[in-house]
Amino acid sequence: MKFFMTAGPIREDEHYNINPLYRWDLDEILFLIQQKKYFILHAPRQTGKTSSLLALREYLNNEGKYVCVYANFEVGQVARNNINEGIGAIVYEIIMRYSSLCKDKDRIQKKLLEKYSRKGSLIDLNSILTYISENSDKSVVILIDEIDALIGDTLVSVLRQIRAGYDKRPEQFPQSIILCGVRDIKDYRIHTGNNEI
Repeated sequence: MKFFMTAGPIREDEHYNINPLYRWDLDEILFLIQQKKYFILHAPRQTGKTSSLLALREYLNNEGKYVCVYANFEVGQVARNNINEGIGAIVYEIIMRYSSLCKDKDRIQKKLLEKYSRKGSLIDLNSILTYISENSDKSVVILIDEIDALIGDTLVSVLRQIRAGYDKRPEQFPQSIILCGVRDIKDYRIHTGNNEI
């Protein structure tokens, strides 16, 4: 029996829904990806952002032109200004999501966890995105959900590491990265150590 879902991502087989791929201009999104753009999608809560990202991931992976990895960066929120813990949580999330797409999931997951889940490295996000891009036979697209859940130095570190790899795309860094959240980037909250915004 199907029902309406308002508490999180929809599952087409369980929930009444409008096809998430048609809730936005799919042609425009695909054009931006083809143009190797890094861009932001933002909308209020419970409007279908995550469902649309998950549908886009499936669409791109099934299409066969890209390796598309979805990751929810909300896992780094509790780290606040502790960059090492925040980046560590985010890298772990990416490794879990990426390795689930690999044929040899367990081996890849173990290898990446040993190599990149070192607490204390401030560049692990850049490093894991470089690794995925260099070791993929297709261009990589990364879908980052809940980017604006991050605050303070962790958010700054994520944005800087993404920016630092931009010139290496698509051979050594993701061809396209989509940052998705409730706020536009100009409205992201950067907190200082004194909790000043």
